[in-house]
Amino acid sequence: MIAPDTPKAAGPSAETLVPEPFDFAKWWDRVGILVVLVGLIVLMAFIAPNFARVDNLLNIARSISVNAILAAGLTFVILTGGIDLSVGSIVAVSGVVAVLCAMAGLPAPAAIALGMAAGGTCGLINGALTAYLGLAPFIVTLGTMTFLRGLSYTMTAGQPIVASDLNFRDLGNGYLVGLPIPVIVMVLVFVAAWFLLERTLYGRHVYAVGGNREAARLAGVRVNRVVTSVYVLAGICAGLAGVILAARLISAQPTAGTGYELDAIAAVVLGGTSLAGGRGRIVGTLIGAVILGVLSTGLILMNVPFFTQLLIKGVVIILAVAIDSLKQRSFRFGRRLGPRRP
Repeated sequence: MIAPDTPKAAGPSAETLVPEPFDFAKWWDRVGILVVLVGLIVLMAFIAPNFARVDNLLNIARSISVNAILAAGLTFVILTGGIDLSVGSIVAVSGVVAVLCAMAGLPAPAAIALGMAAGGTCGLINGALTAYLGLAPFIVTLGTMTFLRGLSYTMTAGQPIVASDLNFRDLGNGYLVGLPIPVIVMVLVFVAAWFLLERTLYGRHVYAVGGNREAARLAGVRVNRVVTSVYVLAGICAGLAGVILAARLISAQPTAGTGYELDAIAAVVLGGTSLAGGRGRIVGTLIGAVILGVLSTGLILMNVPFFTQLLIKGVVIILAVAIDSLKQRSFRFGRRLGPRRP
């Protein structure tokens, strides 16, 4: 006797009816940070005098460029799970080197290249100590931050070096096709960073090292080389930022870049890059830098006292870390829940 077919349950199973949980990390990465930027711009256009003027917007873009270039380099470091607190000091040292080279008679391209090379060398030291000696990046870069700041004071005898005829001053103050040159340089840096991270094997290795260093090593990734290289990239970006800042100021300032590392880290984290490494987008970093620049300029236009600006920036940095923590929880929850079955 043939057994009758087992009746099928009518309608979808109970499991498919379970709604997919809200993924905060995915939402923030896709639209959250952009919504914040648009809302902030609209708010500042209404409450900050002259905010929406074209010349003011160009000045905002110029002021953003240095921090954005710093943040672009730091994105690589943070994607591997590292940190670099020395980039502000590298800004000072690189600016001093570039100005001294220009004053010694070197042509502008050579002075700029040597300033960036100085930054890359500082990054190489950070990377080698972190990757090959296994030292904690926080401690290493904290030490080099102090050392390099002292070096910038030593090279300038503690006084600014003013060069009124600086041959690369247009790098910080000039215009090309109606746009400030620092803004054009910033865009080129982000295009190059996006290409490296999104379209090359090297970019996949950076994400792999940040996601799981041991698994990346077992998969054949040369982890130590990748870690060293990201610090070199961060140093080169800091060197370029230092040269641009020196060109804007037409001088070498031993105090240049003080505190810039915090703004750059905040821009990276606001842009969606996880402090734990392995997740993030370079486009988000640019948006995060723009948010900080718009906020700072708007507060200045509203005549907010400097110490109050520091309070607000501190809150923004704490908020950035809190957002990263929420993203971590969202990611862990989603991974624990697992994919939905059809």
